[in-house]
Amino acid sequence: MESELKEKYGLGVAICMVIGIVIGSGVFFKAEKILTETGGSQPLGILAWIIGGAVMVVCAGTFAVMATRYSYVNGLVDYAEVTCGSRYAYFVGWFMAIIYYPTLTSVLAWVSARFTCVLFGFNEVGGAALALAAFFLCTSFAVNALSPVLAGKFQVATTVIKLVPLFLMGIVGLVVGLRSGLTVENFTTVVEPSKANGHGLLTAVVATAFAYEGWIIATSINAELKNAKKNLPIALMAGSVAIICIYVLYYVGLTGGVTNRAMMESGHEGAKLAFKTVFSKAGGTLLYVFVVISCIGTLNGLMLACSRGLYSLACRGQGPKPALFREIDPVSNMAVNSAVFGLFLCGVWLLYFYGAQLADPIWFGKFSFDVSELPIITVYGFYIPIFLAMMKKETDLGFGKRFVMPVLALCGSVFMCYAACAVHGMSVVYSLVMFAVVMLLGIFFQKNAEAIPKDQNA
Repeated sequence: MESELKEKYGLGVAICMVIGIVIGSGVFFKAEKILTETGGSQPLGILAWIIGGAVMVVCAGTFAVMATRYSYVNGLVDYAEVTCGSRYAYFVGWFMAIIYYPTLTSVLAWVSARFTCVLFGFNEVGGAALALAAFFLCTSFAVNALSPVLAGKFQVATTVIKLVPLFLMGIVGLVVGLRSGLTVENFTTVVEPSKANGHGLLTAVVATAFAYEGWIIATSINAELKNAKKNLPIALMAGSVAIICIYVLYYVGLTGGVTNRAMMESGHEGAKLAFKTVFSKAGGTLLYVFVVISCIGTLNGLMLACSRGLYSLACRGQGPKPALFREIDPVSNMAVNSAVFGLFLCGVWLLYFYGAQLADPIWFGKFSFDVSELPIITVYGFYIPIFLAMMKKETDLGFGKRFVMPVLALCGSVFMCYAACAVHGMSVVYSLVMFAVVMLLGIFFQKNAEAIPKDQNA
């Protein structure tokens, strides 16, 4: 069997993947929470979007510098290896494969199912939602495992589709709101002044972490990207800046469809209510279908990365049964064994998500935490040593690339970790205990990394 992935994606697919993986569910899933946590203060909510986006941009910019120099198998793991060594890279890869990718993928499967249930009037926390989430996981796995090229084309198509409701709500909603005066009213009225403070802003910024997360996942396909050292940095930066603009435009556009109070009180149906108000019942329903499709598109992008989790470790001779998980199917050019195990982990984390977030009573007691936020913040913790080592080792870089960008990214990562601790409190401790158990388990599968050919270095 083949043991190497072929270069099959161009710059267009890479940009669409950055935008497509990030945009899709988070902006719809977290917009209502951000408005609620800031007490209905629109300016504070927009500030939260900008702060979260700024952290994404400086981190993406720093990794973009590294992407011009190193192109191996899995972006983040590669960058951890060249800066902090093979052992640290192994644990980064283990965390990404066992916790990060499958937790986000499982949450996205449920979010896709939840919006589908809202569309058809089903109970969004009942058996229908769980069954749909499992169906979406299996379908996304099948598409990615059997035809990765088709998965790439689907990613491009859904990226275009998902931008339709965002741009229409952003532009039309703003115009309608300005004409009716509702936008001005929403910007000048704070529903709960007690929440419009620093702590509310921190909570909102942490919430944006889920909406913005995903850009780093695009680095997992650098071995399959044509001219990766040139195209991946362009995709990261262009995609990141575009995402911030789109998110803020959409968030402002919502003010033209419904009052802040109604949006906060409507809970998960707030977006659907806004679409129906601005575009009529039929038009709003059609655009909401686009929202569902955009969520599924995001799920596809996450599954694309999730299926490569153990493959990236196996290529270094690490992880369980490296020879098995680095096998590439000669027909589909896909790491099928790695993909199957990734699907299994998604199922495990979907079950945990249901028991920790949706079950009544919750199943895991104090160890029930928000897997849509804390694994993401933990990744920011993993970034910190990479940025520090980059400043120390990359001596041939200019001052801006060697110090300015990494320092900004370092500050952003530390801020996100601080904000998570301030917002989630002891849940952070319990989540770290659970993560530590998983990481200790990884020690049993750690082996000496296989040398990466020197001719792959820039």
